[in-house]
Order: sequence, then C-alpha cells, then structure tokens
Amino acid sequence: MHDKEKIREYIRKNYAGVATKGSQGGCCGGGCSCSGTPADIIDKSIKIGYTRDDLASVPLEANMGLGCGNPIAVAALKEGETVLDLGCGGGFDCFLARKRVGETGYVIGVDMTPDMIKLARKNAAESGYANVDFRLGEIEHLPVADASVDVVISNCVINLSVDKEQVYKEIYRVLKPGGRVSISDVVATAPLPQDIKQDLALIAGCIGGAEYVEDIRAMLRNAGFKDIKMTPKDNSKEIVRSWAPGKQVEEFVASFIIEAIK
Repeated sequence: MHDKEKIREYIRKNYAGVATKGSQGGCCGGGCSCSGTPADIIDKSIKIGYTRDDLASVPLEANMGLGCGNPIAVAALKEGETVLDLGCGGGFDCFLARKRVGETGYVIGVDMTPDMIKLARKNAAESGYANVDFRLGEIEHLPVADASVDVVISNCVINLSVDKEQVYKEIYRVLKPGGRVSISDVVATAPLPQDIKQDLALIAGCIGGAEYVEDIRAMLRNAGFKDIKMTPKDNSKEIVRSWAPGKQVEEFVASFIIEAIK
C-alpha cells in the first residue's frame, strides 16, 4: 500500500509536468483525459460537455483537456456570486465562471501544484481578468475563509485526494448557508480491483483513487449537506475508456455530477 504523502507527491509531480507542457502550448499525457494536440483537446473538451463558445471565450493555454464533465453547465451561476474551484489547474473553469458571475462576482481557484498556480495567474494577467484569484493550497486544507463562498465547483479532482471526507468537510466550512456544490468527478460504481487501486499512474489518471458512489453520498451527508444528487454522465463509459484503453476501467468507475446544498 502506498502511503498518502507518496501518492500526493506523485500526483503533484504529474500535474506539474502537465502545467509545464500546457504553458508551452501543448499538453502531455498522464492527466485526467489530458491529450496531445490542440485539436485533441478541443475534441475531448466537447465530449465532456463544453461548447465551442466556451472554448473560444477563455485563454487557449488554460484548457489542457483535463476533466470528466462540465460543472459550470449545472452550477447555475448568478451575477455577483463568489465561486471556488477546487483543483483549478490553469484556470479554465475559473475563467468560464468569471464570465457568468460578472464584474460584481468573484472566483477563487485553489491548486496544490505551484506550476499550475503560476500558469493560471499568467493566463489571468495576460487576459486582464481582475475578478479571479489563484491560491496555492491543498483541497483538504483550503486557504479560504469560513462561510465566504456561494458555490463550490470542481472538475475531476476530488478523486485525487487522499482524504476525501476531509475535502467535503472543508467544502461545507467555506460555503455560506444555502451555498451549493456542483462537482464533476470520477466515482467507483463497483469495487476496484487491487491492481487498479495500487497503480500510481491510474491514481494520478483519476481512476485508482475513485471512491464508491454510496460512500461519497455518506461523506456529504456526514459533513452536513442536504438535497444530495449524484447523476452519471450519459457518455461516461466512452470518456473513461479513452483514459486507459484495454484495461476495462469503465466497468468499475464512471463520471458523475455531484450536487448538494449547505
């Protein structure tokens, strides 16, 4: 069994590599659906739920083809809201969110990889975005004040955490009363075989660390959430299969949209 720090460090190094390649205008393999050419990235982004308008409205370097869905599509963001993105990467979902919350709204992105934060800040500065803030931190220990956020979004990141229960407690802490969760994530729909759970590449690739769907529901409930909704994506099998061809991982995990209210 790998210890938690070894897993966390492997994931951080993996995504530092993705960020470095992303900042050079191309994306390396090894991340959640991370792909090579700009055309591949556009194709994968559309498959997981983004529109061509979405892709055209954010800095090109912010989209590294990472993700398993589109949390923005179901978040129903409103003008003036404060949004927090867990595992913001190069800022892609943050930049989409800032358009929807407008100049009176605010978007905070948190990522544990310094290279990703550096890239996100560079993308924001070059585009002149004033209402976004990128913070270095772990999603288990968010650098965000209590009851300060209207909506928490995340795209295929919580499965990478070595302490998911703590993540959901932190989400609950930072949300205002009545605040909501709109998360796209990979969850286990059947017990994962040990060889998948122990494979660091599959853990970093958003598969090996997937938690069983009903355990996630229990974690949300234990944290205090209500109105919990967990919905599998229609084309989940196609999305997941493409990450680890031939390993039949789509029989064990699926892409879900997770929603809840504080």
